[in-house]
Amino acid sequence: MRRILLRLVRLVFAVWGLISLLFVLTSTLPGEQRLLIRFSETTTGGEIPSLSQTTAAQAALKQRLGLANPVFYFSSSSPNTLLGWRWQWNGVHNQYHRWLSGLLRGNLGYSYSTEEPVTTSLTQAWLVTAPLACLAALLIIGISIPLGVWLASRSGSHWLYTALYALDALPLFVVALLLLLLLATPDYFALFPAFGLGFEEDGSGVGLILQYPMFIVLPLASLVLSGLTEPTLQLADALRQEARFDYILTAQAKGLTRKQALWHHGLRNALLPTLTLFTEVLPNLLAGAVVVEFIFALPGMGHLLAEAAAARDYPVLLGGVLVVVVTRQLMLSLADWLHQLTDPRLRVSSP
Repeated sequence: MRRILLRLVRLVFAVWGLISLLFVLTSTLPGEQRLLIRFSETTTGGEIPSLSQTTAAQAALKQRLGLANPVFYFSSSSPNTLLGWRWQWNGVHNQYHRWLSGLLRGNLGYSYSTEEPVTTSLTQAWLVTAPLACLAALLIIGISIPLGVWLASRSGSHWLYTALYALDALPLFVVALLLLLLLATPDYFALFPAFGLGFEEDGSGVGLILQYPMFIVLPLASLVLSGLTEPTLQLADALRQEARFDYILTAQAKGLTRKQALWHHGLRNALLPTLTLFTEVLPNLLAGAVVVEFIFALPGMGHLLAEAAAARDYPVLLGGVLVVVVTRQLMLSLADWLHQLTDPRLRVSSP
């Protein structure tokens, strides 16, 4: 119990430290003035505002978005003495304290672009990305395990190694564009639709993906093909190492084939060094969804974060990064737990 609590404390501090650093960095990035000018123009009905109207609109917008307060608990001014920088304590009336207080209550702030709650936007996008990423992760794990066993049990499979290495050398966007060109254009094979999920009304989630399965075939294939090589080859190499031990040779002497011996006896030991790769599949797929959803126009996390990055919508970007960081840390904790579950030598006996 103590070990689990310690791991959770470290997880919370790691996520808090990273997301706090990103908040401070994004809050000090240039470009806020251009964003405020654009919003001040929209608040005047599309007409060219005067200088006084622009200033008043900017002040009102900064006050509404909480940008009028200092960024952090303390700030510095330019050095005007020989002693260097002059530091000023701002108290709790700052942007970071407001954002952190809202985060502890489950409030990630409001979008600069739409002024909608970030939680609402992320939830709608997550309901599209999560089923796609989870299904891709299950397919990668489900294909890489038998494929790794097959590679380790055969000696004349150099062509498959070459194909896997060539596939791994291609960036994800190249794989997605090749599939789009070959299987979704009239010039070659127009087997699948190219863009979107095939609906115009608002909606998201597992129901939409089940309702429009043809629209996720190419995005799903892109993610699976790009993430298949590393766990497959890692597992195949680990199984080849296990095949040299006496217990595998004994199993083969009793009448099992090399493939059967590796599958029934060597797979559990070979999975130990591969578990970390398997648990990193989902966070990597969430990162890859940014590319895939942008190419195939899927209304998920990737499309949302791409638009937020283009518009410098920092609250949405921070919320998306928080989701990815928490997912990655949880997967690393899952890898630790799976290592203890599969290897009794790592288990800590309770007193």
